[in-house]
Amino acid sequence: MVGALVLSILIYGLIRFRRRDPQEVPRQVRYNLPLEFVYTLVPIVIVCTLFFYTVKTQNLVQAKADSTKVHQIDVVGFKWSWAFNYMEEKNPAVGANVNAIGTIESPPTLVLPVNEPVRFNLYSPDVIHSFWVPAFYYKLDVIPGRSNSFDVTPTKVGTYAGKCAELCGTYHSAMIFNVNIVPVEQYNAYLKGLQAQGRTGTFYGPLQANPQLQKKEGN
Repeated sequence: MVGALVLSILIYGLIRFRRRDPQEVPRQVRYNLPLEFVYTLVPIVIVCTLFFYTVKTQNLVQAKADSTKVHQIDVVGFKWSWAFNYMEEKNPAVGANVNAIGTIESPPTLVLPVNEPVRFNLYSPDVIHSFWVPAFYYKLDVIPGRSNSFDVTPTKVGTYAGKCAELCGTYHSAMIFNVNIVPVEQYNAYLKGLQAQGRTGTFYGPLQANPQLQKKEGN
């Protein structure tokens, strides 16, 4: 719409004010203070307005929930998969930190409780990745040496796709995962299942998760 409007104005100006006489010289105007003031002020007002609403929306999107009521999940992006550390040691229904670790051949599944706030703390031991679940309408870079975080409250039960949104190397396309949003009772049962499998503790490095990685990387 904006492009069509601008193009229409340009075409109108080209036709309406075209030179009709080869000897015609346009009227020369050195300056026009009122006009210059207007076309300086208007862009400033537009930019300031956009900046205000951008900051307002950004603060709303990045607002953090009460840390005592949020489920903490440490997400580790590594070449070439994901690990999800569920920091539920203080959750009486679970009682331990547990993890789910993916590989190139077996992408992991991220399980989340519906209608409860979740905080993702993002880590990378190697290169920059980007944690993206399109259904969340939000993504955030996973940067080595820096912890990024954001909060989400899932509101709809279902299965969704997630992926790395940063070109990170040879097997970037393999960095996919699934997201299952389930009732909180099912979420707690899933974590208890991980605990029963011995998947307790946390994981922040790739070679533990994927023994084949050493061979693939030639290390």
